[in-house]
Amino acid sequence: MITVDRFAEMLDEMACELPIEFYDGLNLGISISPEAKIHPEAKADDLYILGEYQNSPMGNGIVIYYGSFAALFNGLSEAELMGELRKTLRHEFRHHMEYRAGERGLELEDERQLSEYLGQ
Repeated sequence: MITVDRFAEMLDEMACELPIEFYDGLNLGISISPEAKIHPEAKADDLYILGEYQNSPMGNGIVIYYGSFAALFNGLSEAELMGELRKTLRHEFRHHMEYRAGERGLELEDERQLSEYLGQ
């Protein structure tokens, strides 16, 4: 697995690919947590959270979990890891854009995928 510093560099590069308008209302920016975050409904510590869009009275931000990437994608090449990171970042930005628009499409899709995982 790449270092957290290289991971941050890759994330910065990807963040620069996005239009500046995407950042409207994202006052807490994008941060990296060293944590490997397990979903609270995971059956056996097998469902990691790679990123989260967070909104609170303090504002809106995106958190990317380096530890979750390390746990899930340790054997990937840097190029493959970059693809997974890009997918996660864009997923979280879609949450941000939908939140701003009052939409819930991706949130509902995430809920559907969780239900499938749980066998419901």
